Amino acid sequence: MNAEEWVNFSLTTPPPQSEAVRSPCMALRIPRVLLLSAYDRVPRREIRFSRRNIYLRDANTCQYCGRVFREEELNLDHVVPRDMGGKTNWENIVTACVRCNSRKANRLPEQAGMTLRRVPAKPKWRLVVASSLSPAEMEAWKEFLEVTPAGQLPWRH
Repeated sequence: MNAEEWVNFSLTTPPPQSEAVRSPCMALRIPRVLLLSAYDRVPRREIRFSRRNIYLRDANTCQYCGRVFREEELNLDHVVPRDMGGKTNWENIVTACVRCNSRKANRLPEQAGMTLRRVPAKPKWRLVVASSLSPAEMEAWKEFLEVTPAGQLPWRH
């Protein structure tokens, strides 16, 4: 649908209040999806490894006790400690509250009598998009965003 057809569609099918941009003359429906016929560069498909993105991936939840905390109340924990050959990467770093991180100390979770709530993994790049959407927008975009193998949306744990 080109721009002229979209304007005609907006005029003949009045959009709901929340799905329109209004001017004194008309209400133009906001499209849910835009298909680009051309673009100047391919978007980066990898999410950057960072503290903030680990918090987003783990939804500010301690991966040992399952409680939700503010970012400043969480630590990053190496599941396999560095002195045992553990790497600093998506597959070995999880969020942990101070209490659980201290309890686990420099051991494997099994050695500390602890279990991970979820195996750490590199998130899908759409995590960034998903984290910026409101719950209503997430629902509207559900069919366009990747679904994880478990059938859940990547931002729902």
